[in-house]
Amino acid sequence: MQELFQKMLVAMGEDPDREGLRATPKRAASAWSYLTRGYQQDPAALMKSAVFEVEANHMVIVRDIEIYSLCEHHLLPFFG
Repeated sequence: MQELFQKMLVAMGEDPDREGLRATPKRAASAWSYLTRGYQQDPAALMKSAVFEVEANHMVIVRDIEIYSLCEHHLLPFFG
């Protein structure tokens, strides 16, 4: 993926060897690997760890669940 980010910088007219961009392809590849890591995970296995027993007859609210993903139209990250 690093190579692709380097090619993208060149396509944008940037010099990937200049000081501020030298490590950018590596950093960008690392960020994209993080944002897309869910594609390598089994959703069924993840859901098993999310189910728990509760002795209650009222609604259970689970808070502070972070989500990260990429917009399929623009490939831009979003989170919530």
